[in-house]
Amino acid sequence: MLWTATVIIISYLVGSIPTAYIFGRVIKGVDIRKFGSGNVGATNAMRLLGKKIGVTVLLLDILKGFLAVFILGNLFKNRGLLPRDAFLIMLGVAVICGHNWTVFLSFKGGKGIATTFGVLIAFACNIPGLNIILGLTILTWLVSFLISRIVSASSVIAAISLPIYMAVFKQPRLMLYATMLLSAFVILRHKANLVRLFKGEEKRLTFGKNPR
Repeated sequence: MLWTATVIIISYLVGSIPTAYIFGRVIKGVDIRKFGSGNVGATNAMRLLGKKIGVTVLLLDILKGFLAVFILGNLFKNRGLLPRDAFLIMLGVAVICGHNWTVFLSFKGGKGIATTFGVLIAFACNIPGLNIILGLTILTWLVSFLISRIVSASSVIAAISLPIYMAVFKQPRLMLYATMLLSAFVILRHKANLVRLFKGEEKRLTFGKNPR
């Protein structure tokens, strides 16, 4: 059990690496939390620091989720007391919590979309039958974004669709419950965005100038 707890903590710490904040500080000399939405994530980085940095942050945040589940999950899957799928889910939840509530920024982080995507990729690599569901979830996000150009709305719609696809394709209950939890994380982290969306005040994604 000590191995399991230790690896889960490592997964949380991997997720806690605040990539958008680091890029803002090191490359542009700004605190991304003081500009735009104040969110420490790829969308705010893209708006404030430019497309190239934003895409880099996005890829690194995806990589955090993937590495925590795929690498740590496969290295240590036989050293704990939990079944493999349960262990992978706990690693996934831990790395997403790390991104959303990073210990390095007083437990204030991003919205978790990119890191959740990385976790889902790792799930699909380890658990048969998830590739189609992952593809459908991505397609749902893309279609929603192409229609609305609003990242938050697209993310919430995709998050809601994920457990629905799980149920339709009759995945194990453990995975269904796990994706329901991940979906709840996304919705809760986008609460302020949803309020602005209902008021018609949520911004569409544009690539603005660097903050001064």
